[in-house]
Amino acid sequence: MSGYNPLGGGYGHNLHPDETDPNNPFMDPRSRSPERYHSPSYQLDDRPYVHEDAPLEIPVGPGPFASTDRLQPQPTYSVENIPGSYGHAEAYEDVHQHAYTPNPFQQTEMHGTGEYSLTPQYEHTQDHLYAQPPTPLPGVHVQDHAGFAGFEQPQHPYYQDDADHMRPMLQSDTAYGPNPDDVGGPPQDASQDIGDIEGGYSDAQQRPAAAPIRRWKTVKEVQLFNGNLVLDCPIPPRLLNQVAHAQPPERDEFTHMRYSAATCDPSEFYDKRFTLRQRLFAKPRHTELFIVITMYNEEDELFARTMIGVIKNIEYMNSRTSSKTWGKEAWKKIVVCVVSDGRAKINPRTRAVLAAMGVYQDGIAKQQVNGEDVTAHIYEYTTQMTLELKKGIVSVKKGSTPVQMLFCLKEKNQKKINSHRWFFQAFGEVLDPNICVLIDAGTRPGKSSIYDLWKAFDREPMCAGACGEIKALLDHGKALVNPLVAAQNFEYKMSNILDKPLESAFGFISVLPGAFSAYRYVALQNDKTGQGPLEKYFAGEKMHGANAGIFTANMYLAEDRILCFELVAKRNCSWILQYVKSATGETDVPTEMADFILQRRRWLNGSFFAAVYGLAHFYQIWRSHHSAVRKAAFVIEFIYQAINMLFAWFAIGNFFLVFRILTVSLSGDDLLGTAGFILAVIFEWAYIAILVTCFVLALGNRPQGSNRFYMTQVYFWAILMSYLLFASIFITVKSVQQQVSENGFSFAQLFTNKLFRTLIVSMCSTWLLYLISSILFFDPWHMFTCFLQYLLLTPTYINILN
Repeated sequence: MSGYNPLGGGYGHNLHPDETDPNNPFMDPRSRSPERYHSPSYQLDDRPYVHEDAPLEIPVGPGPFASTDRLQPQPTYSVENIPGSYGHAEAYEDVHQHAYTPNPFQQTEMHGTGEYSLTPQYEHTQDHLYAQPPTPLPGVHVQDHAGFAGFEQPQHPYYQDDADHMRPMLQSDTAYGPNPDDVGGPPQDASQDIGDIEGGYSDAQQRPAAAPIRRWKTVKEVQLFNGNLVLDCPIPPRLLNQVAHAQPPERDEFTHMRYSAATCDPSEFYDKRFTLRQRLFAKPRHTELFIVITMYNEEDELFARTMIGVIKNIEYMNSRTSSKTWGKEAWKKIVVCVVSDGRAKINPRTRAVLAAMGVYQDGIAKQQVNGEDVTAHIYEYTTQMTLELKKGIVSVKKGSTPVQMLFCLKEKNQKKINSHRWFFQAFGEVLDPNICVLIDAGTRPGKSSIYDLWKAFDREPMCAGACGEIKALLDHGKALVNPLVAAQNFEYKMSNILDKPLESAFGFISVLPGAFSAYRYVALQNDKTGQGPLEKYFAGEKMHGANAGIFTANMYLAEDRILCFELVAKRNCSWILQYVKSATGETDVPTEMADFILQRRRWLNGSFFAAVYGLAHFYQIWRSHHSAVRKAAFVIEFIYQAINMLFAWFAIGNFFLVFRILTVSLSGDDLLGTAGFILAVIFEWAYIAILVTCFVLALGNRPQGSNRFYMTQVYFWAILMSYLLFASIFITVKSVQQQVSENGFSFAQLFTNKLFRTLIVSMCSTWLLYLISSILFFDPWHMFTCFLQYLLLTPTYINILN
């Protein structure tokens, strides 16, 4: 690879530094203050890098995965000329051993395997992650333009003039200038007092009387790129050793991480002349797949689970050598974006995983740029590391396929919808991708699930959105021991067997789950007037307090349903939505009743009002360019959804009627008689009392504080449902016996019995339909492992969640 310098001529490496160049790092010999200066309103409180005590290996040269794409020169500032940055410094790293400071989030080598696990324990015996600057070697004595004496510095292209790793990389604009009275000099003894070193005195010299020490530090001015703070940061040498890369002084996307400090709203990202690395190559890369992983404070295990699935999908697409779109360099067409909602909220271990992959570095981010607050910190790097998850321990190891990663760390916590704004309005406008894939942290896509989603768009040009099958994470069936998990697994299975395929056949899926779905970027765009799917999708973010009524506020709790409707009903378009069964994604489900209620309460509030919105704006379908047949299909589907919503509204009353009919029927003389009557009265009064308690508890917004009350209700509803199941079977058997004893066995005669006919038809329309449809889909196992748990929890779904 020819000499590539993305930082511009004035800031790149130079094998023969010009001593007259004011930008030369060797021309600034001013000593620093040993005290860390922080400006709370300016410098972020990031944890600086720490070091170990073993020497680094010299980085390898270009390997099979070294990029041949050249990045165009950019006037970004090289962080190798800034204190606290991390260059290669091979000459020093190979010779000197340095002091070690333990790091609770360091990478630890696993018994010489070349893999590294992220553990919170201190490891004192491992190689160090980052190079610490050694004691200066004898070299050329330089004099700066102001005439201050400097230390002797070696002539090395990667030398850093002031690499104190415990200081911020960039200094505050309130820093003092150099002290003209101080005379610098090299330290003579490591044990010498720091004040002596600052003043330039050795042990042989007499120290003046004690006086307040005036502390000075170097101020670094950073050249802005298009008016924005953009830095190219060398990755830690320990990570560089593990990957193929260009040999210094050449650079590529594997040797440097790109940092941008965004000071604008996501919608202004492109207009403010921010850009991304994919657009800076000599031949800009086309982004076919743009994948976003949204997270809040998820643990490293959840993030690793998702990231492992994404990397496996990229490897799968790389292996499709016969594909016209994918193949050996498929990774160049895929960008993985991780958006974290709030700098103070991100899990430290998850941040450590990102750092181990090379996509994050401490001590770089700034809180203000030119007096403007930074809204998001954007890190870009093409990583060759992959993750491994064993027994809850995340390991980092060398991967087989590079992955273009974009990490957006938002300064404030502004909810998931704002994270999607950064993805669609900021990064999407720059990269202009074809397909956008949305994944929640914790959801693990199948080995080829992302490819299967993409294939649905490739086959159907008018497909605007697609989703796959969301599965409950069962841990090889162990999680089914929990009845709540089993019930949710059954619910997910039946939704993916009955609901999604039916809606996909009509062309409109009521909701594409945000945990794992995909959209065509062109279909999402607004029209010239600013009206369209994305405008409606993001409208809820600006509605707060008096700006939003009860209906609107609840409706935008399910903004993904609004987006689906707006896509299908888009003016002068004929977009459809599809379900892809082969695309699977496993996700965690609540294991505690309080968490389950909190999740479903949020879902149901939003889904109901969003469904009402869709029915109220159904007329917009006629403004689209769908065919007459398709519009007729939409009419049928919306009628079906209206009936479903009507039944859901009256579900509590319908369940009470079923309960009343069955319990009263058991009190007949030919059934349980007096015992049945007594049980009917007891269950009826208990039913009413528990139902009233449900209404009272629903007025609160903290199910965790009332977990015991909720669990008491769940047990009662399960006992009640068991009694109703017994009543249904007992009454049916008695009806058949009575019919056979009177008229002999005949199917025609059996159905003349009104009670028998009502019970059999109702059970066959639900339970038997579940079994038959599951068998037709070749996925019947949940009927044997989860059906009973779902039946017992059905009253809980109806009475507590509705």
